[in-house]
Amino acid sequence: MKTTFMDKFSRGTQGKMRLFLAGIIILVIACGLIVAGKQYNKGIGWLSDKTGNSINLPKMWESPFRLGLDLSGGTQLMYKADMSNIPTADRSVAAEGARDVIERRVNVFGISEPVVQTSVSGGEYKIIVELAGIKNVDEAIKMIGETPLLEFKEQADASRSLTTDEQTKIDSYNKEAEKKAEDVLGKLLSGGDFAALAKQYTEEDGAKEKSGDLGWIVESDNPEVVSFVKNLKSGEFTKDLIKAADSFQILKLNGLRQKTDAFTKEAENEVRAAHLLICYQGSEGCSSDLSKEDAFKKISELKAKATPINFTQLAKDNSTEPGAKDTGGELGWFKKSDMVSKFAEAAFVQKVGTISDAVETEFGYHLIWKQDQRAITEYNISRIIFGKMTAANLAGGQENWKNTELTGKNLKGASVQFNPNSSYPEVSLSFDNEGAKMFEEITGRNIGKPVAIFLDGYAISTPTVNEKITGGQAVISGKFNVEEAKLLAQRLNAGALPVPIELINQTTVGATLGHDYLMASLKAGLFGFLLVALFMIFYYRFPGVLAVVALLIYSVLVLAIFKVWPVTLTLSGIAGFILSIGMAVDANILIFERLKEELGEGKNLAMAVNNSFMRAWPSIRDSNFTTLITCFILAEFTTGVVKGFAITLGLGVLVSMFTAIVITKTFMQLFVGQWLEKRLWLIRIKNKKVS
Repeated sequence: MKTTFMDKFSRGTQGKMRLFLAGIIILVIACGLIVAGKQYNKGIGWLSDKTGNSINLPKMWESPFRLGLDLSGGTQLMYKADMSNIPTADRSVAAEGARDVIERRVNVFGISEPVVQTSVSGGEYKIIVELAGIKNVDEAIKMIGETPLLEFKEQADASRSLTTDEQTKIDSYNKEAEKKAEDVLGKLLSGGDFAALAKQYTEEDGAKEKSGDLGWIVESDNPEVVSFVKNLKSGEFTKDLIKAADSFQILKLNGLRQKTDAFTKEAENEVRAAHLLICYQGSEGCSSDLSKEDAFKKISELKAKATPINFTQLAKDNSTEPGAKDTGGELGWFKKSDMVSKFAEAAFVQKVGTISDAVETEFGYHLIWKQDQRAITEYNISRIIFGKMTAANLAGGQENWKNTELTGKNLKGASVQFNPNSSYPEVSLSFDNEGAKMFEEITGRNIGKPVAIFLDGYAISTPTVNEKITGGQAVISGKFNVEEAKLLAQRLNAGALPVPIELINQTTVGATLGHDYLMASLKAGLFGFLLVALFMIFYYRFPGVLAVVALLIYSVLVLAIFKVWPVTLTLSGIAGFILSIGMAVDANILIFERLKEELGEGKNLAMAVNNSFMRAWPSIRDSNFTTLITCFILAEFTTGVVKGFAITLGLGVLVSMFTAIVITKTFMQLFVGQWLEKRLWLIRIKNKKVS
C-alpha cells in the first residue's frame, strides 16, 4: 500500500511532535496577528499599493489595548454620601450599596473597567469613581448621580379658572418682562456688548456666568432656536425680539462649523434615506408568517428589480413596516444614533443614489435607498432670555395631576421595544406583583382618561386608558431615538441609590505622567527580559535557548489574551505581567535542573527529558496553584490597582504553565536524538555515570 506524506510525517513520536509543533506555530501566528493587527493591515496595504492591487491579503481585526486611567487619562469623580438619615451601624453597608449601584450604572454606560471605591474620613463617607478614556463625562455624571424618579399620576379635579387678580398679575409681569427685553435689544442696536449685557440681564439658569453662551448645538437638538439664527452671519444677533410661548429672547450667532467626533476628529454626517423591510418569524414586532429563508429570498428578488425610480412603489407594495403603504419607507434625515447600529453602519458607508444589498437587523431584512448625505452643522449661539409668567407658574406646573401609589420602587424591569404602528422605539415596563395590582386598579378607574408617566418630575408620556390593563405591563412612548430609549431603560434598570450623593470634586487626569511611567516600566521589563535570557542561555545553554523562545511565545499569547478578553491595563497590571514572566522562567529552571540530575545518573536523553518534566511538575503545580489562589482572593475581594495586578498576574501564571510544560517540552523532545546525545555539553553535562 502506498505511503502518503502525512503517514510519514505523523509516524512515531517524532511525527506527533512535529504535528504538535505545527499547531503551536499556527497558534503563535494567530496571536501575533491579534497583537499586531494594525501593523499587519498597514503592511498588506503597502504591499497592495506596491503591486497594483494584484496581491490582496485578508485584513486582520484591529483592537487597541484597553488602558486604565493612569495610562490613558480620563476623569476622577469624588462623591459625598449623605448618611444623615442612616443609622450609624448601617452606614458602611449603605456606602457599599451605593458603590455597587454606581458600578452597575457605569458598566451599563459602557465604560471600560471603571474603578469605584469607598473611603471614610472624619465620619464622612466618600465614593471615588475613576473613568478611563471616557468620551462624554457630563453624560456619565448624569448617569451616576441621578436617582430616576418614576411616578404614575392620574388627572386631578378639573382645574379652576384664574381669578381676575391672578390674570392681572400674569399680564403685568409679562408686560414688564417684554419692556426689559426691548430695552436690552435697544442697547444692543446702539452698539452694546452682547456678552456683557447677557451676563447682566439674562434670566437663564447657569447662563449668566457664561455670558449667555449656549455652546455648540445642532439643529436636531434645538430646532426652534437654530431656526432663528440660520440666516444670520457670524457675529450677528436677531434684530427683532423673539416672542416664545414662555419667554422673550434675543439670539446671537457666534459661529458655525461642521460637527466632528470628539476623539476621532472625523466629520459627522446625517443621511436621508428610504427603506424596504421584509420581516420574518421571530424578528421584533413582526406579524408575518414568513420564515427567515423565505424573507431573504423575497428581499433578494426585490433587490434585483429595485431602482431609485420604482423604490417608493416597491416599498408601498411589499414592505412589512407599519405605515409603509403611506410613507413608501421614507425615513427623512437621520444621524447614526437615531438608527439601530447595523442599519446605520450600512447606510452611512453606502454611496448616495444607490440601493443596498439586504441588511439584516433585529427587525428583519432591509433594502436601503440612500438619497442624500450632508455634514452636520453646529451653531455656537448666545442668548439673552426673559421668562414669562404662565398659569402653570402660579399652580406649580403639575396642577392637573395627582399622585397614585404606583412608583418606580414597584418596577421589576425595563426594556426597549418598537411600536408596530409608528416604528418609534418605546420603553416597556414590567411591575412586580404589588405594582401589577396597583396598575390594574389605576387603569380600571381611569378608562377613557389619561394616566401620566412622570420621570424626574416631567411628564414623558400621557396615554389614554382604553381598558383595564392586567398582567403588570406598561409602555412609555414618545419620539425617542434608539439611544434615548436605551438610556432610559438602563437608568430605570440600574435602580435607585440607597443614599443621596453629591459630586464634590471632578478631576481630569492627563495621560502624560502615566505614559512616562509606562515607558519606564516597559524599558525595565525589556532589560529584565534580556538579562534573564542571557542568564538562561549562559547557564543552561541549549535548553536555555529553547526556554527563551518559549518565553517569547508566552509574551505573545498573554498580550493576545489581554486584547481578546479584553483586560484593562494599568501600571500595576503591567507589573503583574512582568512578574509572571519571571515565574515562567522559574518553571524552566526546575525542569532543567532535574534534567541535569537525570542525565548525571546515566539515563539516556529521551528518558531524562520525560522524567525531568514529570518529576518537576508537582513542584511547578503546587507553587503556581498557591499563586493562583492568592490572585483569586485579591481579584475577588479588592478593587482598583490591586485587582488589576491580580488579574494580569493570574493570567500570566496560567499561560506560563502552558508554555513551560507543553511548549518547552515539545521543543526538547523534537531535539532528542543522536545529535544532541553526542553533544551533552550543550546541556552543561560533561560525563554520565555508567548505569
